[in-house]
Parts: sequence; C-alpha cells; structure tokens
Amino acid sequence: MNHLLLADDDPNIRALVRYVMTREGYRVHEAQDGAEAVKVMERSPIDIAIIDVMMPHMDGFELCEHIRQQYDIPIILLTAKDQLSDKEQGYLRGTDDYVTKPFEPEELLFRVKALFRRYNRPADDIIRMHRITIDRKNVEVTDGQSLILLPMKEFELLAQLAQYPGRLFSREELIRLVWGQDYEGDDNTVNVHINRLRQRFADYADDFVIQTVRGIGYKIVVRDK
Repeated sequence: MNHLLLADDDPNIRALVRYVMTREGYRVHEAQDGAEAVKVMERSPIDIAIIDVMMPHMDGFELCEHIRQQYDIPIILLTAKDQLSDKEQGYLRGTDDYVTKPFEPEELLFRVKALFRRYNRPADDIIRMHRITIDRKNVEVTDGQSLILLPMKEFELLAQLAQYPGRLFSREELIRLVWGQDYEGDDNTVNVHINRLRQRFADYADDFVIQTVRGIGYKIVVRDK
C-alpha cells in the first residue's frame, strides 16, 4: 500500500482528497500546515506528497524544498493561483507537478498515478537482506534457493520493517501501517507476529535481526558482511 502525505490548511480539500485517494487504496496522512507535515514525515514512511502552496507556519514552497533535500519521493503542489511565476517557483524548489484549484479529484488521481509510474523502478519492489530477498510485488520471500511461505500479515510486517532498515517503528505505528486505522485489537498482535517471524528466520540471524526497543517497538538491523 502506498502512503500519501496531504498537507493543506483547508479541511474541505483534505476531506475530498482523502475520500478519493482512500477509495483507490492509498493510505492518507494529513497535515494542516507545513510544520505539521514535517513531523508526519518523520514518523511515517511517505511515498508521495500533495502540498498546498498557501499554508501557515511553513508554506508549500518551503515544505517542497525540505522534502526534496531529505527524501526521494514525487511531489505535487496545489495552488489557487494560476501564474507562471508561481509555477516557476514551485519547479525551482523541486516539485514534480502542479495542480491549480479548483481541480477535479479524478485529475489529481491521474497525476498521482502518473508520477508513481515515473518514479517506480523495478528495484523498489525488491528488498534484499543478504540471502533473504523480499519481492513486494509478487508477495514472495526467498533465500536464494527456496521459497519461504509467510501468512500475509507476517509478510507485510516483515516488508514494512525491511524497507526501512535501522528505523524504529512503534507498535502503534505498525498496527496502523500493517493492520490499518480501523483495527480493533491491541498492540500485542504485533508482538505475536514478531515472535513468529523471529522463529521462521532464526537460521538467518547472520543476515538480519529484528531488534526490540523496550517500551517502544521494533526495527530490523541488517548485518554487515
């Protein structure tokens, strides 16, 4: 599932875009200004950013520049202005595309999909941890010789951690990313699935380990070789 940052101080715009993108299978992370968007990106993996230009605290141009310096993701700027100078400023700061308000939600969706096609490289779906290869597109894990079969939630949890080696995820965050916002169970589910993954990959401890950070959550550490 692709994660989308939506930064806009207009709650009506956020509600409209959230509805359309969620319906298409994207997970939407919202921020009402640029400063909040920076914090969202620090705690959640984001695959694409949709940013309003006119926001308090940190405007869209500044946020765009910050994202371009820190992350390699596509960016779409939203603006009520249709002036060449604003578009030039946006492209100079690093945006990939520009949508002028008011806009049709379907047009924004088309642009999001087009940017994903441009950014998507074959390697993006392949995660390697020495002998272990995770193929996110085909939902497969192999050790170079044989296929390792995993239940879907174990696969998604492993892929989520492995995509960001060394990054600490809280249990609550993993629940949100893997099981979804509407999951009604508790975070002990994460502990159970982590223990199962450790048992399944006990023979590959020379390749990677899943570390517990007491009281917070988990991270994958890939061994140096």
